[in-house]
Amino acid sequence: MNSPISAKLFNLSTNKLKNLFTTHYSQFTKKVFAFTLAETLIVMGIIGVVAALTLPNLNSSTGDKEKVVKLQKIYSNLEDAIGRAKIVYGPVSNWCSGLSENDCEKRRFERITEFLKYSKVCTVSDACTLFARNTSSLGPGYRMPYSIVLPDGATVGFGDRWIYIDIDGIGKGSDIDCKDTFFLFYDNSGMHYTNDKSLDGDKPSLYKCGAWVLMYNNLDYLKCRDLEFNTGKTTCK
Repeated sequence: MNSPISAKLFNLSTNKLKNLFTTHYSQFTKKVFAFTLAETLIVMGIIGVVAALTLPNLNSSTGDKEKVVKLQKIYSNLEDAIGRAKIVYGPVSNWCSGLSENDCEKRRFERITEFLKYSKVCTVSDACTLFARNTSSLGPGYRMPYSIVLPDGATVGFGDRWIYIDIDGIGKGSDIDCKDTFFLFYDNSGMHYTNDKSLDGDKPSLYKCGAWVLMYNNLDYLKCRDLEFNTGKTTCK
């Protein structure tokens, strides 16, 4: 054990233990820099204020985008259904030959919805009907005697070539014109936004906001008051 080799091994082991202990000891004695509790609370408070100011706008923007996409999808499905109905039954103007107004509305409804996917047909007495909603707010010329509920929950009402859409469904959402309810119309050439794209006052009316959403992909008319169709400002940004 007193050989030179044994001494070297002993010294090597001793040095390793010493270095290991010294390393751990130095780690315990190092000074650690960190935020104080007061500083942490101040930072958290600032983050909270910023979140409170930005999250409502972010949620509103996300909700508007969802409504735009939903209306675009409904419009596309209606356009496809009317196109297919025209292939089978001929021009829209020929669908009601010899029929009364009420029978004509029923036939148009049946021929369009024949090519639409929906979960329910609403009668006048059903909670999902748009009949009462439209006779009271738009007058008898725009009554919606037939309504359906789409698979995504939206309610679509059919009148005399007018189509009224509540993208949240009756009794859900805000049920506010131009926010989640929109008007579209159709004729022999198919679906249309509106034949009058002038503004009523400082924002699109019920008859025109559907056109605005489909043309400009936003509901910014709810947020700023200086928008115009076709020319001028079309977004709040």
